Amino acid sequence: MTGNTPIHIPVLLDEVIAALAPRDGGLYVDGTFGAGGYSRALLRSASCRVIGIDRDPAAIERGRALAQEFPGRLEVIEGRFGDMDRLLADHGVTSVDGVALDVGVSSPQIDEPERGFSFRFDGPLDMRMGRDGPTAADVVNTVDEAELADIIYHLGEERMARRVARAIVAARREAPIERTARLAEIIRSVVPKGKGDGIDPATRSFQALRIHVNDELGELRRGLSAAESLLAPGGRLAVVSFHSLEDREVKAFLRERSSPPSSPSRHTPVTAVAAHHPSFRLLSRKPVDPSEAEARNNPRARSARLRAAERTEAPAFPAPGKEAA
Repeated sequence: MTGNTPIHIPVLLDEVIAALAPRDGGLYVDGTFGAGGYSRALLRSASCRVIGIDRDPAAIERGRALAQEFPGRLEVIEGRFGDMDRLLADHGVTSVDGVALDVGVSSPQIDEPERGFSFRFDGPLDMRMGRDGPTAADVVNTVDEAELADIIYHLGEERMARRVARAIVAARREAPIERTARLAEIIRSVVPKGKGDGIDPATRSFQALRIHVNDELGELRRGLSAAESLLAPGGRLAVVSFHSLEDREVKAFLRERSSPPSSPSRHTPVTAVAAHHPSFRLLSRKPVDPSEAEARNNPRARSARLRAAERTEAPAFPAPGKEAA
């Protein structure tokens, strides 16, 4: 970037690159390309190639500019990282040496008011990472009160979800809710500000709507499974998450994939037990947190967690719904 625009530095950048251990001649996937920070660091760390994936057309444009700095070494594909196995197969790639995922919304998306991700600026209530599907405005103006409360409670972990849903439904009877500022005001009118935590009362509800609009947890599950099928033995997976819902998904996935097969009881036929050998070896049993300096210098980093693992030679676990009969 040029001028006064700062270069975006991804959270836990050094730790992610250390976990992936890029090598000359390797092929790596930056599944959440965003501003290209991980891709740039990978390309600088070794004489390797990187494939970036992002559903956001704006990120694809940034990727094309970065590719010019590394001729023949960076390719950027528009699509969802949950489809990375299919996307890469379409480009003749069936095996990679590393996958990096930085899940959740990217800083450039938050910083653009017209994208509608943040209540820090007034903008259209959109929240879509791509350009397809229902917007957040569609959700708050059409979903019934009970379903809206469920979305806000389960995806935002908002204890006052029913109160918020009731207020949204009452407000939309007067006029459609189409702007971030209006939605934030509605939520603040019924959710008191926490004592001493500095968190805006609208934060959890906005998070819930964003996750719902983009099916972020479903995308994460599909992406982890796709990475498992793509990674060559010895390949590394590094996932950075920013809140407990995401981290629980990653933790459960890696715990299942790194645990030895369960032993059947003497009363259970051996054929009834799925004897999956571990497809991953954990690089650390505990997640890696940002340093005090990074958390101090970058508020977004404070809740970040990195979990990383190395692919074994065992076959990938069957994808959900594809378990052998």
